[in-house]
Amino acid sequence: MNNDVNATLTLAPATEGSQTPCNAFGNPDSPRPLALTPGQDLRGYLSAILGRALLFFITFSSVLAVLLILVFVVIRSLGFLSQSSIVEFLASQNWRPTADTPVFGALAIIVGSLYVSFAALVFAVPLGILAAVFLSDIVSWKVRNVVKPIVEILAAIPSVAYGFFAVLVLAPWMQRQFGFSTGTNALNASLILAIMALPTIISVAEDSISALGRELREASYSCGATRLETIVRVVIPAAHSGILAAAVLGMMRAIGETMVVWMASGNAPQIPHPWWDLSQSVRTLTATIAGEMGEAPETSLHRGALFAMGVLLLLMTLGMNVVSEYFLARAKKASGRA
Repeated sequence: MNNDVNATLTLAPATEGSQTPCNAFGNPDSPRPLALTPGQDLRGYLSAILGRALLFFITFSSVLAVLLILVFVVIRSLGFLSQSSIVEFLASQNWRPTADTPVFGALAIIVGSLYVSFAALVFAVPLGILAAVFLSDIVSWKVRNVVKPIVEILAAIPSVAYGFFAVLVLAPWMQRQFGFSTGTNALNASLILAIMALPTIISVAEDSISALGRELREASYSCGATRLETIVRVVIPAAHSGILAAAVLGMMRAIGETMVVWMASGNAPQIPHPWWDLSQSVRTLTATIAGEMGEAPETSLHRGALFAMGVLLLLMTLGMNVVSEYFLARAKKASGRA
């Protein structure tokens, strides 16, 4: 046995009709070292360290950007939070920032954001689940590969285009058909937000349902279940974590939208009464921030209150993101067990 660690293995020339063996760098003519020299080993170690550090920096940069945005918004809101009552800000319905005695009560605006978001989910979640089941269990694979990209194109349409459609088409139609006093109301904004949330809900729910595999479905069929019974009693319950994650992500898409609710919700800082009356106008956090930030003086309490709304909105979206990640992790575990 040759004990020389610096020995090399010379590759035999290839014969006709056989494949030429290559070394680690793809060169068939150069010898392959049996052992690295100390310098080569050090260079490889340093390259691995630098590569991992670069990848970590690229990955952490997105997290750092979110943290810096959160810190910036919190710092800009500290002046308002230190001079005003947080309880009044969260519990009062009066929002009069330009009055002689300004009042900053954001309860009606917070409720308006949640109101249109939940109403949008009422419309979007059933349609999204039905579309996801249709793509995963009913149509052929070729049709699915055509339909799903078309559905996902809805996410690429600018929100201002949806807003113009809501104001110029949907609002007059609602006034004519239902006799609403105004077409820019919670129902209008909720319908458009539901359309905007559908691509996210359909895509995530369909991926979760498809990840269950054929074995679970075939086991149900072998027990005598029909396709409808398999879908309703086996597939959807098994994929419930992914479906819940899809609903939460859809709500994040709705609650963070600005242009549509600014143009279509009516921008009235009020809580609908009765609560189920979607024909009344509401105002959301994002529309308030976008509409009043340019008019608020730089060092005023009004601008500080808008930044406080931004902090609240960030905390709400971060909380929903944590919830969606939890359900997505459960869906991955369920698909692995299946």
